Amino acid sequence: MKDIKKIVLTGGPCAGKTTALVRIIDHFSSLGFKVFTIPEVPTLFTQSGMNYLTKNKAFFYEGEKATLEIQLTLEDLFLRMAEQCQKPCIIVCDRGAMDISAYMTPEMWEDITRAVGTSTPKLRDRYDAVLHLVSAADGAEQYYTTANNAQRYEQMDEEGLRIARMLDKKVIHAWTGHPHLRVINNHNDFEKKMHRVLKEISNVLGLPQPIEEERKYIVEVVGALPDDSIESEITQTYLKGYPDAEERIRKRSWGRKQVFVHTTKKKTAENEELVTERQINQNLYEIMLPLADQQRNTIHKIRNSFIWRGQYFEIDNFLDELEGLIILETKGITEGEEIKVPPFLKIVKDITGDKDYYNYTLAKKK
Repeated sequence: MKDIKKIVLTGGPCAGKTTALVRIIDHFSSLGFKVFTIPEVPTLFTQSGMNYLTKNKAFFYEGEKATLEIQLTLEDLFLRMAEQCQKPCIIVCDRGAMDISAYMTPEMWEDITRAVGTSTPKLRDRYDAVLHLVSAADGAEQYYTTANNAQRYEQMDEEGLRIARMLDKKVIHAWTGHPHLRVINNHNDFEKKMHRVLKEISNVLGLPQPIEEERKYIVEVVGALPDDSIESEITQTYLKGYPDAEERIRKRSWGRKQVFVHTTKKKTAENEELVTERQINQNLYEIMLPLADQQRNTIHKIRNSFIWRGQYFEIDNFLDELEGLIILETKGITEGEEIKVPPFLKIVKDITGDKDYYNYTLAKKK
């Protein structure tokens, strides 16, 4: 079977998905890819008479079940078409199957997935990457509008903004556990947001990218983290690899849910690298563990991820040999852009670009 990449473009209301889809088609078509786009199924349903705000539980259930069924059918049909193309193909979904779960109780979602003959883990595994564009309602309120989607329920008032922020976080929670979930921040310059979308898809396609340092800081936690922050436990083991490459396996756990990923980073030029990520199963993960680099410790840390004023942050609380070290890492905040430091954090030291604080260096045995 052809290596066809399937990518979900998701996010809260007024996040820039419509513009991003246009940019994706233009950019990757010019690189020789055939780009298929699957429309947002809930919008199609709303335009056709579905009311997702109905109080009729039976009607709502059947509507959501039909939404999931059509979503999966469209994806499968487009995949079959893509398999017949001579060009390399990308399938971009304007929202994916897990988005549907954000709008109902976990119990109803479980009933619907069972009725359709699937499950949450199977639905997440359908996609190679999930790009979540943060809603303009969180940190870029001046750009929030309902003008480009007449079907949008979240209006341009304070209550509408609150609902939009809540939905934004619910959607992130729905996709949590996908090994290639990337959160795309809001920026004062919208072009930077679009650039990050194209960069993340390029990574998925295995295209070498310029090396860009994420902003990193040693911090102290001086207050309570947001209630909606997502906590996970990460175990990262470096393998004996080639001299010019960094290779690792990672286990990431959210309660009972676990995801295993194999990552290779290789420099292709002085300021360019190729990052390859693939999800592996637990058996392969355990087979690869004995290949660990004996010169490096396993990195063990607790990660809290959250959005603050439209910017995405990760706090890593290191354990074992590195206990006491807490590192804040921003995601997608560009050079020269102001970091909106949350009030519950105190920055101790800026370590952006400091190789002494790369995980690969921290793992080295003393």
